[in-house]
Amino acid sequence: MPDRVRFAEFAMDRLPNGRCRARVVLTWIDDQDHVGEAEGLGSQAGELRCAAEACVTALTKAVRGEVKFELLGVKAVRAFDANVIIVSLALPNDNPGQRLVGCYLTPDVDPSRGAALAVLNATNRILGNRVFMR
Repeated sequence: MPDRVRFAEFAMDRLPNGRCRARVVLTWIDDQDHVGEAEGLGSQAGELRCAAEACVTALTKAVRGEVKFELLGVKAVRAFDANVIIVSLALPNDNPGQRLVGCYLTPDVDPSRGAALAVLNATNRILGNRVFMR
């Protein structure tokens, strides 16, 4: 049984109306696809948030709503001569004060994809622990 959510697909569409649409596909225990989609502003910050929200939606579907995640923020920073995408998530139902932070070192090509991967990096440890604690 896999202990990690797997990143299967990512797509970011830039729409003619100045907005963007992200689609994230994840696989996990049952090898089914769990699709998350989100729409947001077509700016760099908007695309990062959109990608992270799509990943959070896909995660919520993968865990069948047993764990709820709230995206608090996503930011791109320049460190060590590379872009680092950092996300902050809350677990509002489990422990209102608990925060999860994930990051992903991304090439300059597609930082929005890195935002989705940063969400997985923040959540995989607790999701893996929940599976093995059952």
